Amino acid sequence: MTNTPIAPLAGVRVLELGNYIAAPTAGRLLADFGAEVIKVERPGTGDELRNWRLHKGSTSMLYRTLNRNKKSVVLDLRTEAGRQAVLALAATSDILLENFRPGTLEKWGLGPEVLNEANPDLVVTRISAFGQTGPLSVRPGFAAVAEAFGGFRNLVGDPDRAPVRVGVSIGDSIAGLYAAFGSVMSLYQREVRRRDSAGAAPLAERIIDVALNEAMFSMMESLIPDYQAYGVDRERVGGRMEGIAPSNAYLCKDGASIVVAGNGDSIYQRYMQTIGRPDLGAAPELQTNAGRWACREELDQAIGEWCGQLDAADALAALDAAGVPAGPIYTAADISADSQYAARNMIQRFDVSTGEEVLPGVGFPGIVPVIGDKSLPIRNLGPDLGENTREILGGLLGMDAAQIDAAAGREEAVQP
Repeated sequence: MTNTPIAPLAGVRVLELGNYIAAPTAGRLLADFGAEVIKVERPGTGDELRNWRLHKGSTSMLYRTLNRNKKSVVLDLRTEAGRQAVLALAATSDILLENFRPGTLEKWGLGPEVLNEANPDLVVTRISAFGQTGPLSVRPGFAAVAEAFGGFRNLVGDPDRAPVRVGVSIGDSIAGLYAAFGSVMSLYQREVRRRDSAGAAPLAERIIDVALNEAMFSMMESLIPDYQAYGVDRERVGGRMEGIAPSNAYLCKDGASIVVAGNGDSIYQRYMQTIGRPDLGAAPELQTNAGRWACREELDQAIGEWCGQLDAADALAALDAAGVPAGPIYTAADISADSQYAARNMIQRFDVSTGEEVLPGVGFPGIVPVIGDKSLPIRNLGPDLGENTREILGGLLGMDAAQIDAAAGREEAVQP
């Protein structure tokens, strides 16, 4: 048995130029599994995410979460010294992440061709609203726009109301997942080429181009084939899933809601027995999923009446005993107290600074996927602005104090 930390990406260095959520999510995933991620932030304000959902102090819990396991370096990319520092860091890195509007890196003199001159092995992973090519590539856009453009938003909500968004930046997060996957895929290609003595991959094969709208579009399952093959245009169905029944959320006697997914043929039979409606279980027209979908209103009414007579815990106990997939709709408080999350180390506690005070024992979400039997430990929360500037620029690049101050901007000269 060894105590050596599990770090599949140990030895990989990532230069993160992104801000907000998409590129930082990709950087977080790589950092979680051992990569050294150097996050470059602008002088003074840093990543805008430091001020999003800021309840107190100067650094949000959102920033601390999405930028965990990283190092923060302040560089002023408007200066030649800052630009040269980025190129020097790129020369020592395996991956560069960015999520600026297309053309921004080129405007700064840091486009892929320039980066390739500094490091012919560098993977350049770019995230933007609509990708680096095509008629919409120059358009700015946040995930909300991309979710709508990718077809996702049209399916979220109730059919008689305007579409709604989910409660998290799902478009940014999924794009970040694709960016991390694409980056690791390119690293694997590099190792294969080295094994085969094939030399570095061409630059075009080392540019990973992730569009937010395409990341969401890729999640839309058979939306387009169903439309083009059969003329079926999916619509919003509220808490249901199109074509699948019975599967929905139901309000219980105590005011809590539960989710029940009883749409499998054999599960459906047990489900109907449990709610005291064997007649629905035996009905010939309800033996297939297509038939049940056609009768979804009747089924939901019967299930809703049963749930309304029981507290959520009692309803879930009955469904669990019958082997019907069901679960509570958790709040943050529920997750914080749950034994399953605790058993897999999915809530990890830290004393965390808001910039004004230190809050003890704050829980943060663990690392997914699990390797072993529980989440890997978080090494550090999102760092203070410029916390590692001197360590990286001095130790890694060998800059002296004057050079560091010139690259970081005079305002950051006092940063550690």
